Amino acid sequence: MLAPRRFLPSLSHLQAFEAAARTGSVTAAARELNLTQSAVSRQIKALEEQLEVELFHRERQTIRLTPGGEAYARDIRDALKKIGTASLNLRANPLGGTLNLAILPTFGTRWLAPRLPSFLNASPGITLNLMTRLTVFDFALEPLDAAIHHGLGRWPGAETVLLREEYVVPACSPALKAQHGFATAGDLRAAPLLHLTTRPDAWERWLRVHNAPAEHVQGMLFDQFATVAQVARAGLGVALLPTFLIEEELKAGQLVRALDLPDGGEMKNAEAYYLAWPAERGDHPPLRAFREWILAEMTADSSEAR
Repeated sequence: MLAPRRFLPSLSHLQAFEAAARTGSVTAAARELNLTQSAVSRQIKALEEQLEVELFHRERQTIRLTPGGEAYARDIRDALKKIGTASLNLRANPLGGTLNLAILPTFGTRWLAPRLPSFLNASPGITLNLMTRLTVFDFALEPLDAAIHHGLGRWPGAETVLLREEYVVPACSPALKAQHGFATAGDLRAAPLLHLTTRPDAWERWLRVHNAPAEHVQGMLFDQFATVAQVARAGLGVALLPTFLIEEELKAGQLVRALDLPDGGEMKNAEAYYLAWPAERGDHPPLRAFREWILAEMTADSSEAR
C-alpha cells in the first residue's frame, strides 16, 4: 500500500537532505547538487515542515543529524539508490526486460558465464545485470530480482528452486600426489589441507565420512574457490573442490584426484545450489525466462555428466 501523499516528499527535497546528511555540510551539498546554499537550506527546511520532524541540529554555521534524521538518511539513501538503479535499467532496456541477478563468483565465472550467450540469444529483449555475492543478504535492501545461492535452500522472505546438488573431491597437483603417494583418506593429513572460510568444517566432515581422524585439522584459509583451486594447482596443498567446477583442470591434468579410489573420494554435500528470488518477483518475465533456461541447462549438464 502506498503511503499518503503527505509522507511522499519531493525528490529534490530528499536529494538535498541526503547530500547534506552524507557530507555534513550544506555548502558541500549545494556544490554537489549545483545549487545555492540558500536553496538547499530551504529544501531541507521544507522537508522538515512536511514531516513535522527536526532532521538536523543547527549550531552556528554547522549542522548535525538528529538521531531520527540519521535513521531517515540511511533509508532515504537506499531508496534513492533503488530509484537510480531502476532508471538506469529502464534506459538500458525501455521494454522493461531487465534481470538483476546476484551470483557466486566461481560459479558465475566457471559455469554460468560460458553458457550465458545461449540464454541471451534465446531472450533478445532481456538485459542481464550480474553482481557477485558470497553471503546471504536481504532482498528487501538490495535492488535484485534473484540470486544463485549455495546452502540448504532456505532464504528469509524468498522462494527457491534446486539447481543442482554438489559433490566435492580432494584434488591436488600431480606432483604433490606423486610426492606423498596418498593411499587412504587419513594419508591426506600428511599434506597441507586448504580450507574455505565459507565452509570451515568441510574437511572435518569429509574425513569423518571416510573414517579418518578429523581432529585438529589445520591449513591455509581462502575466501573463494577460484583462489584455492589455483593454490592447489601450484602444489601447495590438497583442496576439497566441487567436481563440476574443476572439470577443465581435471581434463588438462592440472589437478588430479588425490586418492585412487573408485569414486575418487567424492562426498555429497548437504548444501546445494539454488535459485532464490523475492516472492513478489516470481512472475517477473525476465526472471521466469531465466529460471526455465537455467533449470533446462542444469538438467542437460547432469545428463552429460552421467
